[in-house]
Amino acid sequence: SVLDTCKRLEKQGRSTTVLAVSGDGSIDLDILRGAVTERTAAVSVMAANNEIGVLAPLAEIAAIAHARGALLHTDAVQAAGKVPLNVAASGVDLASFTAHKLYGPKGVGALYVRRKSPRVTLAPMLDGGGHERGMRSGTLNVPGIVGFGAAAALAGRCMAVESARLRQLRDRLLEGLKTRVGDLVVNGSLTTRLPGNLNVSFPGVDGEALLVSLSDDVALSSGAACTAAEPSHVLKALGRRTELALASLRFGLGRWTTLQEVDAVAARVSDEVMRLRAMSPV
Repeated sequence: SVLDTCKRLEKQGRSTTVLAVSGDGSIDLDILRGAVTERTAAVSVMAANNEIGVLAPLAEIAAIAHARGALLHTDAVQAAGKVPLNVAASGVDLASFTAHKLYGPKGVGALYVRRKSPRVTLAPMLDGGGHERGMRSGTLNVPGIVGFGAAAALAGRCMAVESARLRQLRDRLLEGLKTRVGDLVVNGSLTTRLPGNLNVSFPGVDGEALLVSLSDDVALSSGAACTAAEPSHVLKALGRRTELALASLRFGLGRWTTLQEVDAVAARVSDEVMRLRAMSPV
């Protein structure tokens, strides 16, 4: 979502800069500090990456942006409801959210806009009706908004307990895969990461064959749900070779994931990986 917006801005004559990340998906703050200038209008970063789950240090990024007079926008879609997120404390000026990522209804989202220190002013993209104080015209989706609020409240109440539970299940899944498969590569930092995310590459395995062989009884993906079956640009940014990026699976653990399901998936995926490796001519 951030990259596509940058591409549109470039078509409109704006200049954008996309920074590289480290091998574990983290942001190098020194590189960011060197890239932001007095001409920079805004810095935009995902609070949590949707493929590898790595969390961004929002407060540090905000400090760097504000020191040069730039605003900080964060795509907080993946982080909201899963990890603590305080826009005021972290210095975020704009933050995007969506309901369905925290078990709310689809088709409704929110944009946080800082009101003071500094006050952020935006121009409306839609005219007619003057809804939402003139910012976004159109009849409001009241049931969706109410559902979003209820889902957010529930996520907030459950966050601490649920995050700890998911982290334990994720670590159990990873250990189960390591024990059975042996040779695997974890994509992204395990220390600053969403608790329910695991992204793993399996060397020596055809990624498409692995995904197809699991599709009947395991719900997972090889990358972002909104992209085609091609090497993930996220994994390529980590320095992964094309064949290794293609041999990757993203596991998403959620509110209804059980220990029994985690153990079953670890065994099922491991069996397929070993079967495909045995068939490989390499």
